[in-house]
Amino acid sequence: MKKYDSITIVGPTASGKTTFACHLAYSLGAEIISGDSRQVYRSMDIGTGKDLSDYTVNGENIPYHLIDIREAGDKYNIFEYQHDFHEAYTDIKSRDKLPIICGGSGLYIEAVLKGYSLVNVPENKELRERYANHTLPELTKILESYKTLHNKTDVDTAQRAIRAIEIEEYKQAHPLEQNEFPPLNSLVIGVDIDRELRRKKISERLKARLQEGMIEEIQEILDRGIAPDDLIYYGLEYKYVTLYLLKQLSYQEMYSQLEIAIHQFAKRQMTWFRGMEKRGIPIHWINAEMPADKKVEEVKLLININHRSF
Repeated sequence: MKKYDSITIVGPTASGKTTFACHLAYSLGAEIISGDSRQVYRSMDIGTGKDLSDYTVNGENIPYHLIDIREAGDKYNIFEYQHDFHEAYTDIKSRDKLPIICGGSGLYIEAVLKGYSLVNVPENKELRERYANHTLPELTKILESYKTLHNKTDVDTAQRAIRAIEIEEYKQAHPLEQNEFPPLNSLVIGVDIDRELRRKKISERLKARLQEGMIEEIQEILDRGIAPDDLIYYGLEYKYVTLYLLKQLSYQEMYSQLEIAIHQFAKRQMTWFRGMEKRGIPIHWINAEMPADKKVEEVKLLININHRSF
């Protein structure tokens, strides 16, 4: 049977997947490739949950890739991610190291696992003007009319929804060519966290991030001249905290709306991962409450059970 060429760890926000991935990387002498669509941006640390301290295990620094590679305000996309991913992946493999893909951006991860054919979709000014005054629910309904939906996990702002429509329109007019990158044969591990525990951890983490200075971090980005709309585009923490800083929301409104939005996002993440299984990507689910060392041992057991090596 074909050898695994990587390990992939997925899970919803607040499931502890980064800590798990780092301990696994330490045990296997591996390197981590981030599968997160927002951790690519510099200065956006607390809001994206980079938790860089997790990348030190027993005094050893775990190498990581595709974190802090773009400036805040940029519009990074899945096409760029796929190319950056394979550059990092090739580099890791050339040094006879094991890549561990870790993140919660299901579309990004599925794109590299299945070798999606992607194009760099240009801006369509006419389309953007046409939908400029539509509400997010209206845009979401338009998105749902497409048979092959590009992405429905991250469209929590009107800007992102318009971009998704832009991609679908372009795909219909420009049939995709043969895959540029091959699919990966990855051992995919899912961190399975109980719904109520997930909700509890999300709420606790939101409070902690606010205490750690998330609002101040976002204010500093705005003070550097980054347009508010560019931060709102990133959704979740950056959307609601920016609206608070613009005095369009009270602190309590920001807090409650953001908490609800993160819970909804985590639910959409799980829907995507279950969809991955239906689309032919087996996921081995591991209980989030297991200690990190036990999770590592279970992965090693899975490797042996499947009679495969790296």
